[in-house]
Amino acid sequence: MGAAAGALIGSRLLGALEDPSLFFNPKGNWLYYFQSKTIIGALLGGLAGVEIAKKIVGETRSSGDLFVFPLILGMMIGRVGCFSMGVAEPTYGIASSLPWALDLGDGIPRHPTALYEILFLLLLWWALRALRTRFNFEEGALFKLFMVAYLLYRFSVAFIQPVKGWLWGLGSLQLACLIGLLYYYKVFLQSSYLLKNQ
Repeated sequence: MGAAAGALIGSRLLGALEDPSLFFNPKGNWLYYFQSKTIIGALLGGLAGVEIAKKIVGETRSSGDLFVFPLILGMMIGRVGCFSMGVAEPTYGIASSLPWALDLGDGIPRHPTALYEILFLLLLWWALRALRTRFNFEEGALFKLFMVAYLLYRFSVAFIQPVKGWLWGLGSLQLACLIGLLYYYKVFLQSSYLLKNQ
């Protein structure tokens, strides 16, 4: 329940924040805040919801590892939908002259960022499975690695997407990614945060 409620709120709130002008002057009034959504908000909101729920019920174990591969599969399927929508879905890339740039419906060759993400998620799936067989991870470590890798990817890919900046030229999704990465800062500093004591 914590994950579902957090994901619902997070996906809508962060989705609405993607365009500063629309957030403060929404089209369709309050309905605008329910129409926009983003997976970054769902992941971070779901994480917050789970942590709050665990505090309430006194649960200390981590269950995130169970969701890693189903999440990756679901996200890949979702990006197929994004790609099929072309420029009608605001996940497309900026104009590009690269040989694999695609016309997504507006006559302009663009970075096919939805396809980039599918490829990234396939590689992430393979990498996480390989790491899981090689290392003796702590409970929840696989989910932490998934989140860190995905947040780094989404922060980076936004530089080739049409982003409306909030702060330092960074969009709301990039700022949310940075907040998520700060939450997981120990992943970068302590191997003991991920690995069981031998």
